[in-house]
This record gives sequence, structure tokens and C-alpha cells, in this order.
Amino acid sequence: MMHEAWPAGAQGAGAGALRVEALSVFPQMFESPMGLSIIGRARRAGLLDFVAHDLRDWTHDNHNTTDDEPYGGGAGQLMKVEPVFEALDDLLGDAPARVVFFAPVGLPFDQRLAADLAQEERIVMVCGRYEGFDERVYTRADLCISLGDYILTGGELAAMVVTDAVCRLLPGVLGDAQSPLDESFCAGLLEYPQYTRPASYRGMDVPEVLLSGNHRLIAQWRRKQSIIRTAQLRPDLLDHADLTEQERETVRLWQEERALT
Repeated sequence: MMHEAWPAGAQGAGAGALRVEALSVFPQMFESPMGLSIIGRARRAGLLDFVAHDLRDWTHDNHNTTDDEPYGGGAGQLMKVEPVFEALDDLLGDAPARVVFFAPVGLPFDQRLAADLAQEERIVMVCGRYEGFDERVYTRADLCISLGDYILTGGELAAMVVTDAVCRLLPGVLGDAQSPLDESFCAGLLEYPQYTRPASYRGMDVPEVLLSGNHRLIAQWRRKQSIIRTAQLRPDLLDHADLTEQERETVRLWQEERALT
């Protein structure tokens, strides 16, 4: 039996929609974020089917206990193994899904991983709390993800971040098909600077090339600015960026010039 905070398909999900499910002791946390902005529009358009499950539905005691003290002592509580196993047994059944956990030992979450997850048909994200999970729980993971070198109170926020990043990459979610291709990290680079009206504000002017109407020059300027911005703010990204030899030489000259100033 499937236990759900919201009924599947409540937002009119289409047959080809990506189905994302979160397993959590606080499924109510997802109600507002999953109903607003791009994610909300994607659900209403039938491109994303999101369901939050309450892990406590798979407990068997009067207090719906999902945590216990760690063997060997230590601070805090650990998430119990039985509720997670039983929940996944019920939820997965014969339907294929990629089971995702969040842990410090996981793969760093980036745009490439988001694009990989966007190819899935169904993702089940298990949200931890307290000091983490009983280690045996991770035998059910297809993928462990880390959002970064810091600690969150629970996996729910991480699940929201991953859902948002993945949702943006689904066909039809963004109005302009080019939008996700122009954003930071998609080509291994930070996005170029952008401007809108007015053309001049408090002595700060929009670069003339953007006002020229010459799309070839604009594209060249944007590419150069993207490379320079990445070299300045995230040089670590350049090792894996898709650059021509000429562009790498431009970076080298820029770095040499900057070192002299």
C-alpha cells in the first residue's frame, strides 16, 4: 500500500512526467515550496509529479518512533533501519526508481548530476534527521548526494534543492528552451553578466556591445565575459570546462596580466 501526504497525480501529472518522491518525518515541509514558482507550474502542467510520504506511516509502536540511541554510545539519535526498509519495500514494488540519500560522504551535487537525474523516470529521495541513518540503510541507496561541506538539520531542504535543480532541466518546464543552456555551470563556466533597463543608472552604464544589436558580437562578448568571470571567481571550474585552445590562451594571458597589477 502506498502512503502519501498528497495523492499521486493530484496536480494533473502527464504520463511522461518525472515522478519525484520524498520520504520524510516532516512531509508537511514540502507543501509550499513544491506548489510555487517553477516547480508549481511544472506540476500543474503535468511535467512533474511530486509526492511526499510520511516515514512514520511505516512504524509499529504507539509513538511512531523513527529513531533510537546509537550502539556504542555517543551524542544524538540515529534513524532506525526498519521504517526505511519497509517504506522502500512498499513504495518501490516492481516500479523502477533511483533511490537517493543525502550524506556527507555523497557525491557533490552539481549541474552535471542534476542533468543526470533529469533523465530518470522516477526518483525517491530519503530524508534523514538527527545524527543520520543506521549504516545498514545505505544498502538501499542507488546514489548518495552531498550539497556541500556543512550540516543541515534534515534532508528535506536538500531534497527541495535537488528537485528544483532537476525540475528546471525537464523539457517544457522553462518557457525558453535556451534558458537552462545559458545558465551558470551548464558549459562548465559561470554565466556572463546581464543587464536590463535603464541603460545608465547612477553612473553605471550597460556595455555598449549589448546595445549594438549585433548578435555575433554580443555572443562573442558574452562568451569572453563568462570565461573571465570563471577565471576570476571559480578558477577550479576551468580544468573541466569546454574551452578551445585559443580561449585557454586568453585565460592564461588574463591571469598573467592580473598577476602584474
